[in-house]
Amino acid sequence: MEKQENTDKKLPKWKLWLKRFGIGGIIFFTVKGIITSTLIYFLGKNFWVIIRDFFVQWFD
Repeated sequence: MEKQENTDKKLPKWKLWLKRFGIGGIIFFTVKGIITSTLIYFLGKNFWVIIRDFFVQWFD
């Protein structure tokens, strides 16, 4: 009976993420998303080409 009550009371999505990733993980994914979105916005369709060339340059 108690298990059924626990499943009925689901945590909000943000609390579930906080429990799973912790504060550091939430900050990391937020900053990563902001940086990626900004790069895609400014670089447009060439985003993946520029990123690929950047990494290829390191390994040559």
